[in-house]
Amino acid sequence: MAKTKYGKYILSEYKAPAEEAPWAPPNLAGISKGKGGRLFFLDSKTVPGAFYMECVWVMPRPASPGAKRAGTEAHTHDYDEVIAFIGTNPDDPYDLGAEVEFWMGDEKHIITRTSLVFIPAGLKHSPLIFLKVDRPVFHYTTGPAKMYM
Repeated sequence: MAKTKYGKYILSEYKAPAEEAPWAPPNLAGISKGKGGRLFFLDSKTVPGAFYMECVWVMPRPASPGAKRAGTEAHTHDYDEVIAFIGTNPDDPYDLGAEVEFWMGDEKHIITRTSLVFIPAGLKHSPLIFLKVDRPVFHYTTGPAKMYM
């Protein structure tokens, strides 16, 4: 973005976080086209004063029964978090076009519809695993913390 008074608040390119979680997705700039990955990452080190948020494209891939499943490990935060799964079917925007396994506490949920998930501070959540992806899914997470912890 051009150097203006407020241009520093507009991200138009990927900027890597200062610290990565072990399960962090690859960034789009570092992988081949059509493979998906992290589009944006935001926190107070990326843009001073900002809260945590990241955006990821998850691209189609067949289910792979028995394969080692990569995904976010179980964890907690001392802040609330919102996780979004957004389908890309223009004829039915609530059809996720994917199957996501997501745990909250000791409950396993299978998400197949476009969804927003609110996670109260302190609630153990994940694993988060994309079991099957038939169409691109836009996925983001955000929380009112200055850094992802």
